[in-house]
Amino acid sequence: MKFLKVGRVAIITRGRYAGKKVVIIQPLDTGSKSHPFPHALVAGIERYPSQITRRMSKKRQEKRSKVKPFIKTINYNHLMPTRYTLELEGLKGVVTNDTFKEVSQREDAKKTVKRALEERYTSGKNRWFFTPLRF
Repeated sequence: MKFLKVGRVAIITRGRYAGKKVVIIQPLDTGSKSHPFPHALVAGIERYPSQITRRMSKKRQEKRSKVKPFIKTINYNHLMPTRYTLELEGLKGVVTNDTFKEVSQREDAKKTVKRALEERYTSGKNRWFFTPLRF
């Protein structure tokens, strides 16, 4: 699909991560041998950062701005694209189809995604992406 491009923010509509925001890392319109349907490799937020106030100590602010990410292949039918985009440089090479074959590769990819998302959150950019859809 022409609007499901790299960097597009989407919302998952079905399954375990329903209602979670994801960013598309690699769209695969034709599918692959293991997944013979159009799908996308996505990185999303499983646990959003908590709210922070000025009164909180630096240590508490750091703890509350942690993000728990996930990486997944998701069918296009279960993605709802939004008008937002999120440029995460360097994630395209980290998360590929081969990443899901071995547990250690998957964990390394998750750590890299976590670092990138937390860096983006602390810089204050893309505030909408880091808030849950409902409180």
